[in-house]
Amino acid sequence: MANNAGNPNMELLIPMINQLQHIFTSVNAKLTLTLPQIAVVGAQSAGKSSVLENIVGRDFLPRGGNMVTKRPLVLQLITSQGQEYAVFGHKPQQRFINYADVRAEIENDTKAVVRDNMGVSSLPINLTIFSPHEGKLKTEKTFIEKEFSIHSIPISLQNCIDVNFVNLTLVDLPGMVKVAAQGQPADIVKKIDDIILEYISNENCLILAVTPANIDLVTSDALVMARSRDPMGKRTIGVLTKLDMMGKGYNAREVLLNKVVVLERGFIGVVLRGQRVDDFGRTSKELDIPGALENERQFFQNDPAYRDIADRLGVPYLQRSLSLQLTDHILKCLPELQRELQSRYRDLSKEVAEYQASAMFETSSTFDTKALVGLAHELHENFDTALQGTHLKESDLKTLTGGARIANIFRERFPFELVKYCTDRNLYVWTNDEDNLNMIR
Repeated sequence: MANNAGNPNMELLIPMINQLQHIFTSVNAKLTLTLPQIAVVGAQSAGKSSVLENIVGRDFLPRGGNMVTKRPLVLQLITSQGQEYAVFGHKPQQRFINYADVRAEIENDTKAVVRDNMGVSSLPINLTIFSPHEGKLKTEKTFIEKEFSIHSIPISLQNCIDVNFVNLTLVDLPGMVKVAAQGQPADIVKKIDDIILEYISNENCLILAVTPANIDLVTSDALVMARSRDPMGKRTIGVLTKLDMMGKGYNAREVLLNKVVVLERGFIGVVLRGQRVDDFGRTSKELDIPGALENERQFFQNDPAYRDIADRLGVPYLQRSLSLQLTDHILKCLPELQRELQSRYRDLSKEVAEYQASAMFETSSTFDTKALVGLAHELHENFDTALQGTHLKESDLKTLTGGARIANIFRERFPFELVKYCTDRNLYVWTNDEDNLNMIR
């Protein structure tokens, strides 16, 4: 991929897309624009949430043994000055500085929408984290390409542990399941699949397919789902978790070298917290994130299967790789996105002008509208009065009009006219004068 790391303007691309997302969300607009983003896809037990937390470097997601992610979480990471804080889209005026509170808010807002607490919803939660801890990771100018992918990024390993924060946008999607668990809706599998497909069907969406390394790769739920919308593997980034749980004598080297399932953007392997036990008998889950990252670094450097490719593995490499790939992807999408925005802007401007003209007419013609309704009602009453032959004005009594005139013709004129054509006056019988009047009326 093109290396744009030296261009400071490239750092503005992800925040720019984030701002667009905020605008659409704030006005509750249905997006017709396909904004570039990265959707995280994986089975419920693939370690998807752990990958996200390690990328962010913060413990901010709810944890549990069952399905935890029940709504899409649009996570935006922004490097900024000042104190680190988080803001939710549904509470834009409130700053969260404690990540325990962030976890609680995600849980509370999820329960507010998914009331039975056993289903899922496509309504996203928007979370933005602002942090001054920008990563100082640098790219190597001299680098010999290895057998990874055309999107491989040269990164200096000694700088990886210093990476704290990069501009990045990720969408955490509910984990895929095979069957509905006890208490879950019968159609939970389809609902989850539909939510995922809604995002990854977007041609501007990169797919982060998270797969445990200790399963058969060709049966990976994430890769199967990704391939359904990206059959050539051009938008899919593979992530292998649980590399340290493959069992003695097994490794994922061939997969990481992109030789088993070929993805244009390749695979990146990671070791997550809670997945291994160190020499002191402690699981890495008991360590903080920097400690877990150090454990991960040691694992890759000490394992013969990964030692020579360790500079392309691990969470810090994944973090920076995703940021650069998303930036590069946005850059490629910009011309079409700009055309879409301009077209949409023209359409909306036209709609606004029409609404304004309509509003002005309604405001200035409120009295006229009421008058027209009154006139219509008066016309109806006058017509009915005329047809009945009754009159409200004395001047109208001098002249028969409407129903009265018709009735008079039937009573006075019609019999004599009929006699002219009938030799026998008895043929004409005015049998039911009242019925005829009612008929005329």
